[in-house]
Amino acid sequence: MYKNATFIFFLILGGIALQAQNNGMYTKYIFNSLAYNPAYAGYYDHLYVGTSYKDMWQGIDGAPTTQTLTIHTPLRSAKVAMGLNLVNDAIGPIGQTKANLSYSYRIPLGGTNILSIGIQGGLSYWRADLKKLSLAGTSLANTNSTRVSPNFGAGILFYNKSFYVGVSSPQVVEQEYRFSSMNNLPFAKEYRRSYFAAGAAIPIKGERIVFKPSILVKNVGLFSEVSRNVGALTEYDVDLSLLFNQGLQIGVSFRSAIETFYERSSFNSSDIWMSYQLKNGLRLGASFENTVTFDSFEVMVGYQFNYRRARVTKRYF
Repeated sequence: MYKNATFIFFLILGGIALQAQNNGMYTKYIFNSLAYNPAYAGYYDHLYVGTSYKDMWQGIDGAPTTQTLTIHTPLRSAKVAMGLNLVNDAIGPIGQTKANLSYSYRIPLGGTNILSIGIQGGLSYWRADLKKLSLAGTSLANTNSTRVSPNFGAGILFYNKSFYVGVSSPQVVEQEYRFSSMNNLPFAKEYRRSYFAAGAAIPIKGERIVFKPSILVKNVGLFSEVSRNVGALTEYDVDLSLLFNQGLQIGVSFRSAIETFYERSSFNSSDIWMSYQLKNGLRLGASFENTVTFDSFEVMVGYQFNYRRARVTKRYF
């Protein structure tokens, strides 16, 4: 039984659209780029395996957690790459596990410039077990529900050794979920999501110190009024970091939201983070995020095979 069941209950029922927008929200989106854009598959030119764990809202039982596993690699043809992305989200008694296979085709444009076009397809397993909650001492019995649904996505990414920009929609198929034995409760619904990402690597002292700014913009229901209807604002994450000697990276970032690009915005959270790239290809990272009310942390581990050979291409992202 969750200690803060009442809080979680109203969070789920009153703000279900929040999960629809922020499904898979990472403090360090740079470590989970394949989750946002299937065109990212094969980016490192060698096999890459990464995992992350995020624990949100410290001190709240049943608070959101996210676990991610990412694997992607080019195939025999350097222009073709494949990837696998597994994501498990949970908030209180509601959880969702997604598995997506990605395919990307990379077109050399001269020099280090590459245009990558990606598609993905997979399945989503959604589950709800409200029997774990109680409201005013009353157990919510017979409220289990599960559903397996398909998903499709696509994206495009242009990058070189010092810059990248991409647009994507990893969640093209919209899904509705209802608690099977509680028909008077509102739907949980996943809306179509769109992303815009860009970043740069700006040398300050050659490769000894590199400044790396980046931004990720997230939108629900692009070109429609759905964002206003469900209260899901367009969000943007801005990150500023410094990379020292191709190993230690330290950064700060903040997340905010806007109703339109011309109207009012609202501050959401800020964080500090660091990572370290070992010479054997292992990368470790951690972040601490502060919101108005709660704190969150995230840890990341990745391994890039043939890292010493891959360094020739200087993949900064």
